Amino acid sequence: MTSAQSSNTNLSETDFNLLEDSEDADNHTSETTATRLSLQVQLDPDYLGQRIDQVAATVWNEFSREKLKQWMKDGHLLVNGEVVKPKYRCEGNELLTLNVELEAQTTSQPENIPLDIVYEDQDILVINKPAGMVVHPGAGNPSGTLVNALLYHYPKAVELSRAGLVHRIDKDTSGLLVVAKNLEAQFSLSKQLADKSVYRIYDLVVYGNIIAGGTIDEQIKRHPVDRIKMAILPGGREAVTHYNVKERFQHFTRVQAQLETGRTHQIRVHFSYIGHGLVGDPVYMSRVRVPAGASERLGQTLRGFKRQALHASKLGLVHPRTQEEMMFEAPWPEDFTQLLEVLRQDNAAY
Repeated sequence: MTSAQSSNTNLSETDFNLLEDSEDADNHTSETTATRLSLQVQLDPDYLGQRIDQVAATVWNEFSREKLKQWMKDGHLLVNGEVVKPKYRCEGNELLTLNVELEAQTTSQPENIPLDIVYEDQDILVINKPAGMVVHPGAGNPSGTLVNALLYHYPKAVELSRAGLVHRIDKDTSGLLVVAKNLEAQFSLSKQLADKSVYRIYDLVVYGNIIAGGTIDEQIKRHPVDRIKMAILPGGREAVTHYNVKERFQHFTRVQAQLETGRTHQIRVHFSYIGHGLVGDPVYMSRVRVPAGASERLGQTLRGFKRQALHASKLGLVHPRTQEEMMFEAPWPEDFTQLLEVLRQDNAAY
């Protein structure tokens, strides 16, 4: 079972942005049902001179620009109560109104896959994802994903882009994810991620001895040759990871990391870059390394640990409706716990 806590802890630490910033998302007013959506947003002078279709795609980034342009042409998206063309240039003080009947946003099918639900209300769903579960359907993974499970658990998620997901974690990373259950919650959570005001802590086990905590500030971009990998390269996107040492072993270190940004594989790339790759990482560690003198049990445990030792253990956010500061925790999964128990025993015997 997963523990969950809600508190008024000051969420001053920062997190990462996986969706584009929904500017002025906190100025939205809406009345929603399962299929009907009514939204308004008051623009400000920052939008002066910009095309209205570009502005709409910024403030309502859960929808594609082409979809919004079509709604303009059909009279569902009005500017100061009037139909305008997508190339209309903003004066910076317009009122945008969107009234539309939502359509299915995904062709993925619902599947009865159990979910470890940490918290749920009418607006959000917090899930403790197991290692091995893919978040989004894709090539090679058309089913069995978190999206398929969400569509079964909450059928109205079909009307939200990404079935309400506002961020993701890797297939073989376990831990906490927040999911929006309506568009207004999705706007709010996306804005919080963009503003880096969501608090997230990861636990990980790395090779080698890290002496003290610190910050890794290195740009990340797609590897130029191996397209499965990300890499530290000039011209990449900003990536900042803060970390603290929590437990030291003879040849390993348990670390807690906090993401200031949220790039693909960020923690795995950053720690590999500083020479402390994650135990079990099949992408950034070329082979399993069993230290000389390790016990037979530790060797077997390391060889049998088939995924990166990475767990999203804490998640803090502001509730989209109540504005309450909430904190959730998920305990380590069994394989992660067993790995640490073996490391502790091996360390004590040394």
